[in-house]
Amino acid sequence: MTSKKLDIKVFKFGGASIKDAASIRNVAAILASYQGQQVVIVVSALGKTTNALETITEAYFHKTGKAPALLEQLKQQHLGILSELFPEKDHPVYTELNNTFVEIDWILEDEPVEKYDYLYDQIVSIGEMAATKMVSAYLNYRQIPTLWQDARDYIRTDNTYREGTVDWQLTEQKISKGIPGLLHNGFVLTQGFLGGTSENYTTTLGREGSDYTAAIFAYALQASQVTIWKDVPGVLNADPRYFPGATKIEKLSYHEAIEMTYYGATVIHPKTIKPLQNRKIPLYVRSFLHPKEEGTVIEEFTGDSPVPAMPVLVLKLKQVLISMSAKDFSFIAEDNLSYIFGILAAYRVKMNLMQNAAISFSICADQNESMQEMITELSKSFTVKINENLTLLTIRHYTESVIEKYVSGKNILLEQKSRHTVQLVYHEA
Repeated sequence: MTSKKLDIKVFKFGGASIKDAASIRNVAAILASYQGQQVVIVVSALGKTTNALETITEAYFHKTGKAPALLEQLKQQHLGILSELFPEKDHPVYTELNNTFVEIDWILEDEPVEKYDYLYDQIVSIGEMAATKMVSAYLNYRQIPTLWQDARDYIRTDNTYREGTVDWQLTEQKISKGIPGLLHNGFVLTQGFLGGTSENYTTTLGREGSDYTAAIFAYALQASQVTIWKDVPGVLNADPRYFPGATKIEKLSYHEAIEMTYYGATVIHPKTIKPLQNRKIPLYVRSFLHPKEEGTVIEEFTGDSPVPAMPVLVLKLKQVLISMSAKDFSFIAEDNLSYIFGILAAYRVKMNLMQNAAISFSICADQNESMQEMITELSKSFTVKINENLTLLTIRHYTESVIEKYVSGKNILLEQKSRHTVQLVYHEA
């Protein structure tokens, strides 16, 4: 394929941007100003729908008996939003939405015999399917021609449920062949977060993976730009929930953005940047509340890349610090590390920090549902010590005064520094 970019834009709207009827009307108003342009729209599930579907999956898998009632409650929330958008109760979207939720009803009718991760993807994916049916119908209702497409027909993954690995060659082939011709007839709207296997089973791309979906479509289409529409004015140097003085960063290099997301900055999904960097496609992070403002641009820079004028702070809560030492007092060398990493991968525990000493190895990780099983497995070969409910603070472009400002009075259990980044694991004193 040639390296020439097509004048195709990819927009991603997350759950916060379509959480209610007023929000969906706002999205329609933004998109109306782009009519006549070639735009692929990637949409997440409404509001907190993914959380609700995770709860339904848990209830079904553990046979609590609550899953049908929880599903009905979620369905009624969606129908309530529809009633505000479509006064005509005979509009076809009502039938489409009911049919979408019926797919979960069918699952709940049987006993859970499949593995949890497989069931998770089949149930939780319905959030994106429902949201895109609603938004697409509303755009067309507002005379904004939009073609709904099933992302599972385009993004091919392996059978790793809850974090499908993309088959890039086949995915690029499907998207580049199928999408451009549709754009002559209006916008194309599809689901974030979802993929499909060769057996036509649904996979998901990892929590909050809709940004990644936008990058996949942009890469395959050689798009001119990607815009992620958020409820913040752009990429901030810190999460405003925890750092009230957070400031917008005007420009970021791909490298800096990758570093930020790697350490846990939640404004962009970690896998989003690399496909865009490979094709030099700029990424804009803009506010759906103030769509005329410029936001932040992430792109390739010639010469010196811009460094944020202020330190970048990333806070991760509910962390677990696990320290392992060999029971035979041997060194933690390559053979032990290979075994430990194999266990971590098998239980899908993602390390946010690791530190190696002569006879011990420590990791800081997010708490997850398989953590206790993993610790039991590790305890067969190692003496394992655990500290829970910790906080991990990562500071990019730190100074000693900044470190002192944010961790003064904290009980620091582990600290790790490089030239540009310091990570500190602590609990409150």
